[in-house]
Amino acid sequence: LFPHMDVAQNVGYGLRQRKVGKAEEKRRVAEALDLVRLGGYGGRRIWEMSGGQQQRVALARALVNRPTVLLLDEPLGALDLKLRKEMQLELKALQQEVGITFVYVTHDQEEALTMSDMIVVMRDGVIQQQGVPDELYERPANRFVSDFIGTSNFIPASLVSFDGASGRATAKTDQGLTVTGRVTDRNAAPIVGARLTIAVRPERVEVLAADDGAGDRPGWTSVTGRIIQGTYLGDQTEYRIHTDQVGELLARRQNAAGTGGALGAGPGDAVTVSWHEDANLILVD
Repeated sequence: LFPHMDVAQNVGYGLRQRKVGKAEEKRRVAEALDLVRLGGYGGRRIWEMSGGQQQRVALARALVNRPTVLLLDEPLGALDLKLRKEMQLELKALQQEVGITFVYVTHDQEEALTMSDMIVVMRDGVIQQQGVPDELYERPANRFVSDFIGTSNFIPASLVSFDGASGRATAKTDQGLTVTGRVTDRNAAPIVGARLTIAVRPERVEVLAADDGAGDRPGWTSVTGRIIQGTYLGDQTEYRIHTDQVGELLARRQNAAGTGGALGAGPGDAVTVSWHEDANLILVD
């Protein structure tokens, strides 16, 4: 923003470059400020505005020119976490209100999931996968996408069998554990013996104190381990667990009201870790 101009002058800058009449400029500037919920702020100086308000002034300056596409290149990167989350929701509501395409560049995976109707994940300039948010999260095309969109446990394995009709596969981990799951890449046709990676999201991993016992449940994989670290996150507790069968796992357990996230287990304590076969995302390396 131009510090020597007030808010209205900043917003109307592009219109003045296009030689729009003063009355038309005033009307469109007022409309743009109303759109970003800054009506009545036209006379303010830039240094009198908060960080979030300045971001909205910048948006109004872009929108006043009525573009068909608006490119936003990490526009919230300089904001603190709470304000960034508020602005994410405001931007999404604004996009729906004005009805134009926003191309939004971000390295923040949560921001991408929150903001987007369609996500394109790129690596070194090459598209790895594109689709709606839940498709990329639930069916990542490869390990890079799985690691970028959300957090995953990665377990090395080899293919035992593959049913092309259903897309389901049986694999054996490097430690000898047999698991089944779905191959996320619909175009993949892996051959027996091919190297695979099994991805399991932490929120799909169930962790219980060892003496609770998960029992033998059809379709579930259960391993034993010991807690390395527990981190209280407010609504959930995150556990790092070492297991002999699959190495280190990350699990997230939702905190019940009043429990403070208490599993009743801490570092060094034995636990049982389980997850359903539907949680296994089989990625063809």
